[in-house]
Amino acid sequence: MSPEASARLRALIVDDEYPAREELRYLLRSFPEVEVVGEAAEAAEALQLIRNIDYDLCFLDIKMPGGSGLELVRELSKVPHSPSVIFVTAYPDHAVEAFDLDAVDYLLKPFDEPRLARALQRIIERVPDAGNGDSTEAPHEDAHFDKIPVPMRDRTILLEPDRVLYAVAAHGGSHVVTGKAKHLVPYSLAELEKRLEGRGFFRTHRAYLVNLRYARAIEPDFAGALQVILSESQERVPVSRRQVRAFKKMIGL
Repeated sequence: MSPEASARLRALIVDDEYPAREELRYLLRSFPEVEVVGEAAEAAEALQLIRNIDYDLCFLDIKMPGGSGLELVRELSKVPHSPSVIFVTAYPDHAVEAFDLDAVDYLLKPFDEPRLARALQRIIERVPDAGNGDSTEAPHEDAHFDKIPVPMRDRTILLEPDRVLYAVAAHGGSHVVTGKAKHLVPYSLAELEKRLEGRGFFRTHRAYLVNLRYARAIEPDFAGALQVILSESQERVPVSRRQVRAFKKMIGL
């Protein structure tokens, strides 16, 4: 096997609808860094495959016969060398739960090739040797520029980071929330976190990035998690259990 072939991401597609699996397989033909090496129509079948075959990546539907994709990801925590997960679903209301389970991305059907490319780029960033050669997306040359471009109907505004209370993961990018509005921007939370490095933002949760300048109080949540209460809006932003220790260290507790 050539070095290029060995660096390809081995992918499993899990969806109970055959046309959906075929459509995703067709889109993935445009990405030589990904090799589809398996398919499953239900969660139990997928779990059996993952226990016996090393996959780098799993494209996973939410609602399927015999168990949901969310339940499958919880089971994967018990499997050595479990694959990274990209949810591919028609249901938009499970995104926060999916990111809390450490999903890399949440693609809402129908999606196009550029949206798939952004999801795959996040996988490649996690696995540096993957996709050796041409990348699917050029690196951001303006990473040092910390203002946030916000597309509007007839123009793009450049939002000052100090105006942002928090950002939350959304289909197609992230919602950036200020004291007066919520804007959809075409950047993942990881991309925003990099852009805003050194500006007082902290990734409290897989799906949330918070400006600690606006943190007014902290309350305990269920099961050892926390909530940050924001001074400007009184909104509560979650701190996941896995981030509690780092968060307390950040604020000096």
